[in-house]
Amino acid sequence: MKARWDIILIPSLIISFVLMITSQLIFLKSSLFKDLGLGRTGDEVVLTNYIRFFTDDFYIHVLWLTVQVSFMAMLFTLIFGFPVAYMIARLRSRWAMVLLAGIVISTFVTIVIKVFGIYIMFSSSGIINKVLVGSGLLDKPFTVIGNNAGVVVGLMHFTLGFGVLVLYSVVQTIPRSLEEAAQIHGSNRWRVWRRVIIPLSLPGVTVSALMIFNMCMGAFTSAALLGGGRVFTLPVLIQRIVIMEVKYSMGGTLAAILLISVLLINLLSIFLITRMRKQRLVIT
Repeated sequence: MKARWDIILIPSLIISFVLMITSQLIFLKSSLFKDLGLGRTGDEVVLTNYIRFFTDDFYIHVLWLTVQVSFMAMLFTLIFGFPVAYMIARLRSRWAMVLLAGIVISTFVTIVIKVFGIYIMFSSSGIINKVLVGSGLLDKPFTVIGNNAGVVVGLMHFTLGFGVLVLYSVVQTIPRSLEEAAQIHGSNRWRVWRRVIIPLSLPGVTVSALMIFNMCMGAFTSAALLGGGRVFTLPVLIQRIVIMEVKYSMGGTLAAILLISVLLINLLSIFLITRMRKQRLVIT
């Protein structure tokens, strides 16, 4: 029966793979031709768009900003997501299933609704500002709409559910007996976390971090809506150039650079993590 299901899934996997690769190749191909305006491109292969990207400070700034907000969103997602995942993994099965179901449902809620909720909460007249100003913690309302902070909050909200689900599966593999043994030998809660939980979950945390970072690098809706037209990440800039300026060649160039940047950052991260593990094994 298992083999039959495998055979049934093969055509859909092939179609998905072909469509994904084809779309990427079309973008990569279009990036090698000069824009002639109104969606038209030249016939001669040139590197004009790539030269323009790497010699224009604006494009470099956009790439760096995209990496920055993606990294910050990834970091905050791990900081907030790991304790939640740990708590759920250590709960009784019934409550754990209820919380997991809630996270799964919220994860698949459309991103537009999520972003709109954040927009309302953090607006000048939103509930967050009303509470902070009403309690005297702030003299006047603050806003995260139309700046980098808003984009980071939106990206974190977008990836938090995925991060918790991955981290939950990681924490579940750590036996409770190891924590109990450490506590019996005199370790407090913080030391158990530092010496047992974090080291054992590090491989899974690494996978989760890369997954979250990759999602943030390609996220469009959060950056477009919460950025308020004043924060340009690469996905937002690609949409503007392709849809509004109808420059498919330059849009393809930006898409290619985004793809290559993500691949290089992932490869570099994997290399550094592997090297650190080898050094740790040599020391021990």
